[in-house]
This record gives sequence, structure tokens and C-alpha cells, in this order.
Amino acid sequence: MSRNPYSIVIGGVFALFIAMSIGRFAYTPILPFMQQEAEFSTRFAGFLASSNYAGYLLGAIIAIVVPLKRNRAIFLRVTIIFSVLFTLLMGLTYSHTSWMVWRFFSGITSAFVFVLASSLILDQLAKQRKLGWVGIMYGGVGLGIFISGLLVPLLIENFHYQGAWIGLACLAGLLSIIVFLTIKEDTTEPTVNLPITPIKPKKKTKWLLWLLASYGLEGLGYIVTGTFIVAIAQQTPSFGGNATSVWVLVGLMAIPSCVIWSYFGSKYGYMLSLMILLLIQAVGIVLPALSDSSFSFYVSAILFGATFMGVTTLATAFARDRNPLGSARVIAIMTTVYALGQMIGPSIAGVLTAETESYIGALSGAALVVFIAALFLLPLVKHERAESKDDVN
Repeated sequence: MSRNPYSIVIGGVFALFIAMSIGRFAYTPILPFMQQEAEFSTRFAGFLASSNYAGYLLGAIIAIVVPLKRNRAIFLRVTIIFSVLFTLLMGLTYSHTSWMVWRFFSGITSAFVFVLASSLILDQLAKQRKLGWVGIMYGGVGLGIFISGLLVPLLIENFHYQGAWIGLACLAGLLSIIVFLTIKEDTTEPTVNLPITPIKPKKKTKWLLWLLASYGLEGLGYIVTGTFIVAIAQQTPSFGGNATSVWVLVGLMAIPSCVIWSYFGSKYGYMLSLMILLLIQAVGIVLPALSDSSFSFYVSAILFGATFMGVTTLATAFARDRNPLGSARVIAIMTTVYALGQMIGPSIAGVLTAETESYIGALSGAALVVFIAALFLLPLVKHERAESKDDVN
């Protein structure tokens, strides 16, 4: 039977809340407190982040190889359970080696949840001609970042960094019940023609290569801020040792961003909107390198929060619209390239920061990479405009 679109989207919101906001991004606000209490270097912090993204990369690759057209809802539930477990284990163990292992496996589950939830929900929304609702689902990442950013200081104050991991794992466990009740496989066949523009295979390959290049560079660049922004702000005297407010602002801005960018994408073109978005993000990333004032960090958080999930929303919607029968596979391929960039970014930033004793080089380099990612979209902007003219004719 056809699922209620409200139920589908709510399930997607909390699936991404669990696997992405907690399983993947909770490390960002907890990191400075872990560094302080467990006494490890910025170099190791970068490697620990990269272990998670290495797992994310492997998970995305597995998602390409393993057929995911059937029983996606069952696979989704299993991976969410493991996501909660690996988050819990971060608070129950103390060795650096075990942390690397748990973050690695957490990355695998995050990739699976993202690919499964995105493809399953995109397909069901497309059948009901409500593909524009996908922005609400991706807003779940922002909601999770916002709530976890508020909870982490309270948990750490009372239970230290271990309690923060355990507390967030408990929250994820409760939210998983909602996911299990709302996301189910849709066995109905589409009764209407999907709004797809036919593209010749050769042309299709060209646009995909440009998109993958841009998406991979975005993964490499954005993750530097996505990993270290709280740790960098924590070193700034104006925050008084409590810089998690920066992360809360990132989440707050991310909540409506996907819906807003979806609107701009459908009205002005997905690739033009994505290019503008990346240029805005590049400015947000470099701001703390230009000034260490709290104002620059807050503006950076606003620009970064308003854009980083918008990239995923626009890119996956554009790709899915051109591959409706293989959405899981194309999203998995995109996620793999994205994850490759994410895996490299924190390690390079951690080593560069340790060597220079400053985050300026890492942030400046990340901003440059995102700027180049925007330039890679120029051929796709022209491609999309040409498609629009063909549709009119």
C-alpha cells in the first residue's frame, strides 16, 4: 500500500537525526571536551574523525555493491540499531584504539542509513509527486545538530564527555522507535509517469562526472569546518570555554535550509542554486581564518549551517531525477565520492594545524577547495538550462 507522505518524511527526519546528527556529527561538539579530559592532540583528533569517514566511505562502497532494491526498510532498521550501539560504546570505553574502531563502524552505519533512507523515501515521495518534501527530511540533520548541541554541555557538566556519548545514544535509541514505526517498504507500483527528462547515456555520463567531481571536493572542504569549528572557537577567549553555541547555531540554520534550497532549486535550477550555495559556504568557512572574534564565528556558523545540508539536498534530488529506477545506486556512488573527500579532509587539517599551530591554513585551504567545487558546476548549469529549453520546445 502507498504510505502517508507525512509519516514517510517524519521517519526520514529521525533516521538522519540518529545516524548523521548523532552518529556522525556528535563528535564535533564533544571533541574539545574529549581533548581536554583525555589529553590527545589535534593530530589525533583529525585521525579519529577520519576513521569515521573511512567507515562512511566503506559503507557507501558496500551500498553500491550490495543490491538495495528490496528489503531496504529492514536493512535500515538493522543499521540504525548498530548506529546507536557504536555511539553508546564511545562512552563506555577509554582507549584511543577502541575509539578509532567504534568511530569507523559508526561511519559504516551512517552511510548505510543515509543511502537507504534517502533512496527509499525519495522513491516513495516521487510516486506521490511530493519530491519537493525531501528538504524536510534532510532538515532532520540540522534538527539533530541543534538538539545535540544544546544537550552536550549539560551532559558534560554532569557526566563528563563519556556521559555525553551515553546520553545521546539513549536519545537515539528512543527516536529509533519512531523510525521503525514510520518507515516501511512501499510495494505499490507507480501509476503515473515520473517527471524525468530523457538523457542520452553519453550525455548522462558527462553530467555525472562533473557532479561527482564537485561533490567530492565539497566533501573534502566542508568537513574541516564540520569537524573543528567548535574546537577552534573553544580556543577563542571571547567564548569563555563554552563554544558549543556555535554548533547550536549551525544546527538551527540547517533545519530550514534544505526546504529553502529545494525551492530555489526547483525555481531557478538545481545546479545554479548549488553553485551559489557553495560560494556562500566558502565565505563561511574562511571567516574564522580572517578574524577570531566571536562575531566572525557566529557569521561563519550561520553561513555554514545554511548551506552544508543544502548541498546534499540539491545534488541528490538532481541525480535521482535522472536515475529514478536506480536511485539507491546513484546516491551510493555520490556518497562514496563525498566520503572519500571527508576521509582525507580532517587528517590533512589535523596534521597541518599541528605543524603550524594554527587553524588558518586548514580553513583557508578548505574554503579554496569548496570554491573550486563551485566552479566545477559551471558546465552543469549550462547543461540544465539546455534541458529546460528542450522541455519548453
